[in-house]
This record gives sequence, C-alpha cells and structure tokens, in this order.
Amino acid sequence: MDALSYKTQSAKEQEVQRQWYVIDATDQVLGRLASKVAKILRGKYKPIYTPHADTGDYVIIINAEKVRLTGKKLTDKTYVRYSGYPGGQRIDTAKDILNKHPERLVEMAVKGMLPKNRLGRQMFKKLHVYVGPEHPHEAQKPQPLNLNEIK
Repeated sequence: MDALSYKTQSAKEQEVQRQWYVIDATDQVLGRLASKVAKILRGKYKPIYTPHADTGDYVIIINAEKVRLTGKKLTDKTYVRYSGYPGGQRIDTAKDILNKHPERLVEMAVKGMLPKNRLGRQMFKKLHVYVGPEHPHEAQKPQPLNLNEIK
C-alpha cells in the first residue's frame, strides 16, 4: 500500500452541491429545531463536510410563530441587548419576542449554534425564516424536510 494515496480530501467551493430545504416549524421545540438546522447550514450531514469550508445547504423555515418552548422558558428566558448608550440596555422575554418578531427568536437560536467568525456569518446568510406558510423562494424548488427523520 502506498501511504501517499490516502490523503484527506478537502471540499472546494466549486465542488459543493447546495440544496434548498423547507422546514415547517409548527410544534417543533426551538432548541432541537435550531441545532438540526445549524448542522444542515454547516453541511455536517454531507460526506464532503470540511470544517474550514462552507459546505452547507440553504434552509427556509416557515411558520416560525408556531415554534414551541419547553418548561417555563416562554416567561423566564431573557434576551439582553445593548445600544451602547447609557441606559440603553433592553431585556426582553421569549414571549415578548415571539409576539413581536417570531422569526428573530428562531434566527437567534440558530445563530448561537454556528461558529462565531466570518465563516459562521456566511453560513447564517443561507437561513431564511418566515412567519406564516408562504415564502418567496419557490423558484429554487425547495424540498420539504422532516426534522424527525434526521439525527
């Protein structure tokens, strides 16, 4: 056996085949939904996965307002943001965000599970979250994906 013939292959940007998936968030637990979506965005379900390259697929999440939180997270979980000005710290509960902007709740959960660098920001751009069952990406022919089937 030639030891040089077993080199590790890294994915190149031209070799990556990207798919579009549509996921219905109705009655999905937020954290479990976010972790599976983050794996799809990173490309970890693909055999060509390379940690330093963006090999992931595009994900469309519909019905973001119907996502579920377990336990008392709806009232007890807080999100802190700060404008940078004195007295500019705002604290919102998950219930407040779900009522005002439900898509942001899903986006924040997924973004927290992606790498915190340029690559993670590039992966996050492939996520599209919408309130309601309609989305404007019919031209890409997204395939419906059932999250209960993937691990």
